[in-house]
Amino acid sequence: MGIHFLNPCTPGTRRRSVSDFSEITQTKPEKSLTFFLQRKKGRNNRGIITCRHRGGGHKRLYREIDFRRDKIGVPAQVVTIEYDPNRNARIALLRYEDGEKRYIIHPRGLNVGETIVSDLNAPILVGNALPLRNIPLGAEVHNVEFQPGSGGQLARAAGTLVEILAKEGNFVTVRLPSKEIRLISRNSWATIGQVGNVEAYNSIIGKAGRTRWLGIRPTVRGSAMNPVDHPHGGGEGRAPIGHNRPLTPWGRPALGKFTRKPKKYSNQFIIRKRK
Repeated sequence: MGIHFLNPCTPGTRRRSVSDFSEITQTKPEKSLTFFLQRKKGRNNRGIITCRHRGGGHKRLYREIDFRRDKIGVPAQVVTIEYDPNRNARIALLRYEDGEKRYIIHPRGLNVGETIVSDLNAPILVGNALPLRNIPLGAEVHNVEFQPGSGGQLARAAGTLVEILAKEGNFVTVRLPSKEIRLISRNSWATIGQVGNVEAYNSIIGKAGRTRWLGIRPTVRGSAMNPVDHPHGGGEGRAPIGHNRPLTPWGRPALGKFTRKPKKYSNQFIIRKRK
């Protein structure tokens, strides 16, 4: 698990780095757990672009990931560690004792051949899943549920983790990767350990074509457009934006304006905001 710097034999490989994929043990995915998923490319159900600069990219097979870890008490052996084009974390293929196979997010330090289990009183070992109420204070976990039974939603990206700070009543106080401190139900499940591939954010894209492979289209500055296309456009040569604050292409305030809609049920459990 590290970063490989390419030789500068062409302008596209100069200062470009990729993962060395040293932890990968299998190149082809489990066929029964993959299916083709048509990506939205920034469109809604009417075909209208609602998120700009998305489209194209390489074809991908979606790997079905088990975020619930709901096979209680059945041990599973780690068969392979694989690359997943749909996320920056690696995935691990499990084979349960009853013969079923499932993918999970690969935790840091989990190796092929090891055995993990999801249980109420599972040992505090990397890869095991159990409720937050049974995990000791100070432990690092990932794939944490917001609501019991909803499946893991928090800390699923490469290198992320959630730290358990305190327990009181029906809630557990946790620190999220964004440094937000909030309360989560003590009955929510989590997986022990930190998500692997911690070097994912240190790689350098190196060339514009690589972002196109990822399905990201070019972004044009508003000041380079005409006034009909953007509030910052127009003028002879380079010109200031002409407003007291930056605006979006649709005239709304940008860069610093809070756009998060107040969620009464969720906000009351936030102890310290991320900003």
